[in-house]
Amino acid sequence: MTKEELLKYENVYFVGIGGIGMSALARFFVLNGKNVAGYDKVSTPLTDALQTEGIQIHFDDQLNLVPEPFKNAPTTLVVYTPAIPKEHSELIYFQNNPFVLMKRAQVLGALSKAYRTVAVAGTHGKTTMSTMTTHLLNGSTISTSAFLGGISKNLNSNLLLSPNTQLVVTEADEYDRSFLNLYPHTALIGSMDADHLDIYGAKEAMHQSFFEFINQIEPGGNLVQKIGLPHPDRSDIQRYTYSLDDSRSDFYASKMALSDDLYTFDLVTPMGKILNLKLGVPGIVNVENAIGASALALLSGIQSDELRLGLESYSGVKRRFDYRIKTSKLIYIDDYAHHPEELKAFITSVRQLYPYKKISGIFQPHLFTRTRDFAEGFATSLGLLDELFLMDIYPARELPIPGVDSQMVLNQVQLNDKMLCSKDNLLDILSKRKFEVLLTLGAGDIDQFVEPIEAL
Repeated sequence: MTKEELLKYENVYFVGIGGIGMSALARFFVLNGKNVAGYDKVSTPLTDALQTEGIQIHFDDQLNLVPEPFKNAPTTLVVYTPAIPKEHSELIYFQNNPFVLMKRAQVLGALSKAYRTVAVAGTHGKTTMSTMTTHLLNGSTISTSAFLGGISKNLNSNLLLSPNTQLVVTEADEYDRSFLNLYPHTALIGSMDADHLDIYGAKEAMHQSFFEFINQIEPGGNLVQKIGLPHPDRSDIQRYTYSLDDSRSDFYASKMALSDDLYTFDLVTPMGKILNLKLGVPGIVNVENAIGASALALLSGIQSDELRLGLESYSGVKRRFDYRIKTSKLIYIDDYAHHPEELKAFITSVRQLYPYKKISGIFQPHLFTRTRDFAEGFATSLGLLDELFLMDIYPARELPIPGVDSQMVLNQVQLNDKMLCSKDNLLDILSKRKFEVLLTLGAGDIDQFVEPIEAL
C-alpha cells in the first residue's frame, strides 16, 4: 500500500494507540485531516496528550466503546501493534469483519516509501540516534520529516512533518522483524546484541534478520555500522564504520574533554576533521550516539557549521539520560535502559560524571523472557551501582514464567546494598533514605513513578 492509498481512508483506528510508535502514526493521520480514535490498556501522559490533540481514546476492551464511524469497514483503516494479545475482543471483531488491518510497522513502511529514508537500527541507542539525526537535519537547509520512538525535547513530539523535504528519519525496530518493512537509502546499525529471543530463538537468527535489513538498503545507498559488527557483502552500497574513539573507524571522536558535565570533541570523518564540537546532553554514551547521528547527517548533506550548531542545541529525549533533579544535594536521572548492555553503558556514563558520589538505582525488569534469558547479564550490569532497589518484572505482553522473577536476578547481583521493592512500597522506602545520585531504569511503567519520586 502507498501513502496515497492510506490517506484515502476517512477513519483510522489504533489498537494500542499509546505505544510510542503507534502514537506518532496517529498524529500523522490527524495532521492529514483524518478522524482518529483508539484503544489502549492504561492512561498515560502520552495518551493524555493525544486526547488534547483531538483523538478519542478509551481504556477498556469493549466493542461498544469504539465510536460508530470506526465500525464502517470501507472507510476505516485499522492499525494494531503485535503487543496486543490475540484474544483482544476489539482486534477479533476487526479481524472477523471486512476491515483492512495493518501492523504498525507495515504502515510506517508504506509511508516511508514516499521519502528517501534514513533508518536507525540496533538493539539499543536507536531512539537517541534517530532523534539526534532528526534535530541535526531539521536545523539545516536540508530539513526532514521523522517518526521517532521517543519524545524529542526539542520538538516536544515523536513526529516531525516538514512540507518541503524528500527525507524521513525513522527508527528501524528489530522486534517482530518490523524493520523488514523498510527499504532505506541510508541505514545505521549501532548494536546487534542478543535480544527478543522470544521472537528469534537465537542470536544467530537475529543477526540474519539484520542482514536481511541491510540487503534492503537501496542500491547506491549507505550503511553506517558500529565498528566490529558483522554484515553481508554488498558491493552496490557504500559502507562506513563509526565508534567512540577507535581510529580505525571512518567516523570517530578525538580530543574529548569534559566541562560542566558536557563533552567537547573533534570529529574525524572521511570528509575531513570538524573541530571543537560540543554536545548539549551529558554522558559518554551520548558522544558515541552523536558520532553515529553525525555520520548520518553528513552523508545526507548537512554542512559542518550546521552540525556544530545542531549538536550543541540538542536537548535530548524524554527518558533517555533525562535529568529530573540536578542540585548540589541530589542528582536524579531517569533512563529507559532495559537491556544489560544499555544498563552497563548508562551506569558507566553516570559513574564517569560523578566518580565520587554514591550511585543508587531503581530498576524494573521488562518481560519475563528477557529476564530469563539475560539474568546473569542484568546482575553484572546492576552490580556497577552502589545501591540497588529491584522492582517486580513488568510483564507487558507476557504471561508469567514459573521460576522467573526479580529474586533470581537479585541473588546474582554482587552488592551489599540491594533489596526488592514492589510498586506499593517503593515510594515509602525511598522517602526514608537520602541519596546523592539516584537513577530510575526500565522500559515498563516505572515512568509513572518519576514525578512522585521528584516530589519526595
